[in-house]
Amino acid sequence: MDPSQPPVENYANPNTCLFHVLFKGAALAFYILSALFFNSFVIIFVVTVLLAALDFWVVKNVSGRILVGLRWWNEINDLGESVWKFESLDQESLARMNKKDSWLFWWTLYLAAAAWLIIGVFSLIRFQADYLLVVGVCLSLNVANIIGFTKCKKDAKKQFQQFASQTIASRFQSTVQSAFTLV
Repeated sequence: MDPSQPPVENYANPNTCLFHVLFKGAALAFYILSALFFNSFVIIFVVTVLLAALDFWVVKNVSGRILVGLRWWNEINDLGESVWKFESLDQESLARMNKKDSWLFWWTLYLAAAAWLIIGVFSLIRFQADYLLVVGVCLSLNVANIIGFTKCKKDAKKQFQQFASQTIASRFQSTVQSAFTLV
């Protein structure tokens, strides 16, 4: 190994990364390969949607927290309106997140949605409306995670910017007050 080259960063959470990719791959692989083994739409629908739902849950509740430090959920308030809720680690902790874990999280999130979209186009071209339903459910679960985590990431950046501007403003104010106190 060349000492002048920086060390290659490994995955900080290999088990989480594995399950993050595993359920996505399992749902896609089962859907694609199921035509070879099953002749029943019901089995294909149930198993594929179950795997996609497991993927949705793992991404939303486990790998999102561990790999990128973000969490989102949606609540209905007393007025019956949908309200998005976001949690993130503080900016210092987010900066320390493993870059390779983060890269894997975001790329697989987008690639899985792109794969379901391509499969949907093929189902549409082949006039398979029933299989298009399966693809639609799986794609909507993936897109929900993409939207949730993208909004959460933007919210975390906005909170950091607000915190930074408030900190600067309060320090400036205290400096000005102490300068006037001396006069």
